[in-house]
Amino acid sequence: MMERAIELAKKVNGEIPVAAVIVKDGEVISSAVNSKEKDSDVTAHAEILAIRAAEKKLNNWRLEDCEMYVTLEPCPMCAWAIIQSRLKAVYFGSYDLQYGALGSKIDLRTFCNSKLKVYGGIMEEKCDIILEKFFQVIR
Repeated sequence: MMERAIELAKKVNGEIPVAAVIVKDGEVISSAVNSKEKDSDVTAHAEILAIRAAEKKLNNWRLEDCEMYVTLEPCPMCAWAIIQSRLKAVYFGSYDLQYGALGSKIDLRTFCNSKLKVYGGIMEEKCDIILEKFFQVIR
């Protein structure tokens, strides 16, 4: 599933290239990419948008039997939404040493009774390359 998130991230234009895919019972139920600039919405991170779509599809805010694959370690806003939605697990690619909120900078799971499992560095090099290319262009 990380491959799918990577392919989506490669297609992002004008945004930090991050993509998230949510899976339930081995089936993709939602996916999204960052659209903060396009939507003029500070909350339009890939993870938040994927959670909203999954909740709508399941008609339930509790995503207990779901897993998320995301190309970059979630920021505090996204990590808290992930924890609150009760996702079972998150698999992320690139570590975010500046804003990562599932272990790199801070770990928001320590602030609550979360059972969220986190696996970082999944296809990390491919995810890193996508981000590096984006930042080389804008800097």
